[in-house]
Amino acid sequence: MAELTEQQKIEARQKYVQAFNNTMVQIWKEQIVLLGAIRTGHLFESPIGIRADADGRFTKIALAQEFAEYGLWVNYGTGREVYRGNHGDIGRAKKRIAKPWFSKKFYSSYFNIRDFMSDSLGQEFCAAMADALDYDKMRNNSNYYRTHTK
Repeated sequence: MAELTEQQKIEARQKYVQAFNNTMVQIWKEQIVLLGAIRTGHLFESPIGIRADADGRFTKIALAQEFAEYGLWVNYGTGREVYRGNHGDIGRAKKRIAKPWFSKKFYSSYFNIRDFMSDSLGQEFCAAMADALDYDKMRNNSNYYRTHTK
């Protein structure tokens, strides 16, 4: 397999990060439908990938997604029937059930992107160290050897 150029590695990280943002939105919508967490459709329409910021080499990234805040309460099975500070005894059977549309898929996908970035950047670091320790490259790039005749 041919070694990727530095630009190809950067482009691969960029594609992965952008695909991650788009895929998370798609997965969340699928989970909302699968778990039947649709009543008005507002939660289903709310997830969006806001941005994927990165430095020029995609070594440092910041991703942002957004969805309706009450989606968290649907995810955890809490809401209006349980007031803040109540420890769970509401005097009757609880009607709401957790519909984990957000957290499970997000955390597993988060670990996937973490692993991809660590592998990609680790390979680049190893290549940089190998280049730095290459005797011929050090000699050819040394100011001493470039300015002194043999």
